[in-house]
Amino acid sequence: MLSLKRLLDRSLTAQATLIFLLGLGVTALFRRDEHPAVWVFHSALYTGVAIAVLAVQRRRAARAVGTDAGGLADLNRKVRHQQVPRDPQEQAAMRRLVDEQLGQLERAGKWLPYWAGAMGLIAVGMLVLGAVTGSLAFPVLFTLGMALLCTWVLWMRRRSLDRLHRMRQALREQ
Repeated sequence: MLSLKRLLDRSLTAQATLIFLLGLGVTALFRRDEHPAVWVFHSALYTGVAIAVLAVQRRRAARAVGTDAGGLADLNRKVRHQQVPRDPQEQAAMRRLVDEQLGQLERAGKWLPYWAGAMGLIAVGMLVLGAVTGSLAFPVLFTLGMALLCTWVLWMRRRSLDRLHRMRQALREQ
């Protein structure tokens, strides 16, 4: 499992393969009536868009930190494991990475109430539609799923903020 995580952390090809397979499964699940070639086309399209976004984000982050994609993956792993590097250049790169990620999380936090409100409106709308049509099973499951997703996003955001603040403090002490 550790080698799979490291492979997915470093390789765009591995990420593309995983996205393609997941996209193929989800497309096949929701579009059972269509030809399998359509499933493959849609999955390839989803994969292309996702990998383009990932590549741009990875390149921008690597440029901001001053390292390559592999070095960025190593620095992110060290942040996750709360390992402060001994090398002064690597410490400087990690400081830039932590500052960049904290800035992104703080900028995204401005939109968090709007995002949560939109998710809540969608969930309430689904419940209303379910009540009007008389079928509440799917809307209730959808609302529970939406609540779990929002809770998970908020928990991961809080966890990332705590981790990055601890790493910033540890880097200041060095």
